[in-house]
Amino acid sequence: MSSATPVAATLDDLSSVEGKAELINGRIVHLMPTGFRPGRVGARIFRSLDDHAEAIGQGVALPDNVGFAVPMLSSGRESFSPDAAYYLGPLPSNPMRFLPGPPTFAAEVRSENDYGDAAEAEMEAKRGDYFEAGTSVVWDVDPVNEVIRKYRRNSPHRAEIFIRGQQADAEPAVPGWSVPVGRVFA
Repeated sequence: MSSATPVAATLDDLSSVEGKAELINGRIVHLMPTGFRPGRVGARIFRSLDDHAEAIGQGVALPDNVGFAVPMLSSGRESFSPDAAYYLGPLPSNPMRFLPGPPTFAAEVRSENDYGDAAEAEMEAKRGDYFEAGTSVVWDVDPVNEVIRKYRRNSPHRAEIFIRGQQADAEPAVPGWSVPVGRVFA
């Protein structure tokens, strides 16, 4: 009996996968589609970011399912696909490919299965990966409790919390941008 050593997947393999997925430890990890509310929340964040990026003529805002390729991190991760993002890095020479490097700002919107102790641990680990890759700010967006938690690279375990009636920002990653929390969760 022979045992074949599995071949690690690459970013090229990931780019040919249908649907949302990320490359972690040489494996393509498929991500479940999200529901209506998380999708709308992510879209509202993207729209606001996109309007801001166009108004200031700096950076690009990106919606769900856009891939960011990063050098392999200590966790084995080689890509991200946030629900909304802002990017200041160089654009790929082939615009059909993943962006080279991490997002400057990433918003992760919780889906219905993103609650509970195991989900919290996974989300914290993913934030750690973002920060190791160089992302400045990560939002943990909770549509059930209508809360946005902002984490910064220089204080990754301390969240700034935004609730209805407040403006959520992504300083210093996206200077001058903020969005009403009530609008995000409308």
